[in-house]
Amino acid sequence: MWRTLALASAFFPGLFALCIRLLRWAAPGWSLKDRILLSGRLVSTVQATMATVSGITVVLNCKDVVYDSW
Repeated sequence: MWRTLALASAFFPGLFALCIRLLRWAAPGWSLKDRILLSGRLVSTVQATMATVSGITVVLNCKDVVYDSW
């Protein structure tokens, strides 16, 4: 669990920084504020997608979601 926490702590800020740099290259006319706003939304989308997939995985693999444990 600690390894997952450490990886996520490095992955999401890294993804944010990468998005800002890529947007500087892809859309040079955008302000820093616009690049930060879009990068934050992209990272939030990735986090929401991962949370949804993990929730669906739990629901599909448990007979009783409330009482089952792995």
